[in-house]
Amino acid sequence: MQFNSDRLSYYFTTLCEIDSPSKEEAKLSTYLQDLFQDLGADLVFEDDSSRFTGSDCGNFVVRFSGSRTDADPVFFNCHLDVIKPCLGVKVRRINDVFYSSGDTVLGADDKAGIAILIEVLIAIILENKPFIPVEFVFTTCEEIGLLGAKAFDPASLVAKYGYSLDSVGVDNVIIGAPASYGFSAEIHGLASHAGLRPRHGISAIQLAAQAVSRLPLGRLDDETTANIGLIAGGTATNIIPDYVRLDGEVRSHDLAKLHTTLDLFKNTFQDVLSGWQDPHHVITARPSLVFSAPEQYPLMKLTADSLPVVRARQASSLLSRSLQFLPAGGGSDANFFNAAGLPTAILGIGMENVHSISENIKLSDMLRTAELVYSLLTC
Repeated sequence: MQFNSDRLSYYFTTLCEIDSPSKEEAKLSTYLQDLFQDLGADLVFEDDSSRFTGSDCGNFVVRFSGSRTDADPVFFNCHLDVIKPCLGVKVRRINDVFYSSGDTVLGADDKAGIAILIEVLIAIILENKPFIPVEFVFTTCEEIGLLGAKAFDPASLVAKYGYSLDSVGVDNVIIGAPASYGFSAEIHGLASHAGLRPRHGISAIQLAAQAVSRLPLGRLDDETTANIGLIAGGTATNIIPDYVRLDGEVRSHDLAKLHTTLDLFKNTFQDVLSGWQDPHHVITARPSLVFSAPEQYPLMKLTADSLPVVRARQASSLLSRSLQFLPAGGGSDANFFNAAGLPTAILGIGMENVHSISENIKLSDMLRTAELVYSLLTC
């Protein structure tokens, strides 16, 4: 395999400097669709997911038929959007490492993955190397809830397994990720003047505080975490608050534990409200609770004999390289691909300090990931 580090650097820098915040990925999408058309794609197809995501473009699929039929078609996935602050990115390179100018993220998450796919494809074309059928799936709105992947129709793919290029480190293959459910607890109390009629109010915030003090938060065990990240309520300092809302999440690699934790949270809030008593016996109203817990993303769990794992081992052995097969603590597009019946692993691409203005990536790590992708396509 012959990779051109200058070419990879060029495409990576170019991609990072194209603005693509969530819901505004159209400029980057157009650039990439034109590029893949010029590289001889057999199909470039944009879906109608923007109706659901609110983005200015849909997800799009690129297909190259390849010249080999002795292996199952594969897909590779990257997301187009970048977490804020991401407008006006200026890429700096210091020796082997790429940074932003310091006032934005870099965008290696996930544009390093896209640049790697471009470089591998060009290298294969220039070498006239036989490769298996491949599809690239580019999604929108990943950073704001995996919305593009959630709206993607897997029936549009020929491939039956794949890889998301969207994790930290190199030589890491993520084969498990938790399911996540968000939750909101809305507590309705009774407003009253805090100075003139304090006995006639029911403080929603006080009830919320009592409930939260009883909840297990943080890391609950090796598989489960819980967090409350938002709280909002009240109208003024001289009014007993009649409303408060708390928003949080529970994640787990074990669905039974996840639902048990959600039930515990709901019951704790309800028990606090049910146990409230008016110490002054002047209020006839009762506090009430509205609790909801929608799924944010489904569980992901690959077995050792799944096609992404087997193929990754084959590809790495040809490189005389060992891979680490690991679980992750967060969700990605791969969670939805797996839930749709498309076994999908997540490849580490070398990005570091993601979601911060100190985000960076090494060119050497991108090239190392490119070697693995190349091997997956040609082994």
